[in-house]
Amino acid sequence: MGCELNYTVIHNGTFLTRADQPVVKGTMVIQGDKIVAIGEVPKEQIPETAARIDGTNRLYMPGLVNTHGHAAMSLLRGVGDDLVLQVWLEEKMWPNEAKFTSEDVRWATLLSILEMVKGGTTAFVDMYDHMDEVAKAVEQSGMRGCLTRGVIGLCPPDVQQAKLDEAKQFARSWHKAADGRITTMMAPHAPYTCPPDYITRIVEAAHELNLPLHTHMSETAAEVERNVQDYGCRPPEHLAKLGVFSRSCLVAHGVHLTNEEIDLLKQYDVRVSHNPGSNLKLASGVARVPELLQAGVLVSLGTDGAASNNNLDMFEEMRLAALIHKGVSGDPTSIPAETAFRMATVDGARSIWLDHIGLLEPGYKADFIAIDIDQPHLLPASNYLSHIVYSASANDVTDVFVDGKAIVRNRVCLTLDEEKIKAEFNLRYSSLLG
Repeated sequence: MGCELNYTVIHNGTFLTRADQPVVKGTMVIQGDKIVAIGEVPKEQIPETAARIDGTNRLYMPGLVNTHGHAAMSLLRGVGDDLVLQVWLEEKMWPNEAKFTSEDVRWATLLSILEMVKGGTTAFVDMYDHMDEVAKAVEQSGMRGCLTRGVIGLCPPDVQQAKLDEAKQFARSWHKAADGRITTMMAPHAPYTCPPDYITRIVEAAHELNLPLHTHMSETAAEVERNVQDYGCRPPEHLAKLGVFSRSCLVAHGVHLTNEEIDLLKQYDVRVSHNPGSNLKLASGVARVPELLQAGVLVSLGTDGAASNNNLDMFEEMRLAALIHKGVSGDPTSIPAETAFRMATVDGARSIWLDHIGLLEPGYKADFIAIDIDQPHLLPASNYLSHIVYSASANDVTDVFVDGKAIVRNRVCLTLDEEKIKAEFNLRYSSLLG
């Protein structure tokens, strides 16, 4: 295998490499940041100097990819429960978020990153303010982040321009930073929070910087109706007219879509982040995921923020995605475990243009997690794909690797000071809301 430096070997392991293949038992070999072999690997092909990990009683699988969220909203967890979206935003979220300083965002984001990475999420999307602090937190943590300064245009023109300039500067400063673990996007928050001319300017900036776009779209029926009243058309047509779909684009939610709109998304290769937990909690509705998938639209999973979920457990999102569409459609085959698993891993990676992660295969980046399978709720060893989707939770994760580097071992985060983060977070909460 060439140079014998930077090898890690996991032996006696059980590997869920991808959704459509049987579980592989044996060995996985990592060189540097990439997987180079998996399965039955001859001993003579493994360098004697390799670091060795005993994989007994562990299931290894690709890291989870969370394609929509607002990490710093962990500060507002439990603050505005059981409210409709607009009341939740206008009375609970926006007034409190207006008080946030960069330090508040820093510690709240670090807390969310701790929750995510210890729960097996290795890459996430974040749309928020004070994004330099978010990027620094991602850089420190060792995980991946697809980050964007979300902009709301309900403000005077000079403030709009300042926000757009800030978003552009953030993208220039951080795109492909942290050894490539950070990528960036441009993000008008939503059609109902950004006037059309402002969205057009954001699209122009995305063209200028050669970046994708990310926005909330068709999350609630009220939002759709408001778009028709204000602009004479529904959100997908509105965004298409404004050029949003002329760039690579990821939309969050996409709950209320017609057949024609689903075809429009397919036509423009728009990706959809399905957020079942948040959509259920806010009573936004259930997205037409089976129809989106049947049309060939790329669908992934996201948690949304911890204020509308109220956790960042991607195992829970997999399970919800596999269950709610069965219940709504009356068809138990509508979203099988294989599909939910793919949405949370490789399709999540593809949704944010990371084609080198999401599978455990030679040539892919070594972003993977380990699950403790020696537990009552994960026995018998009958169908591990089923167990991951229908039985497992974030608490079952023991180890997390990104780029071949361990960032969680034996449930302890190696890159972040958990006790300090929790203490600082609690101080921030007490001063703001306590």
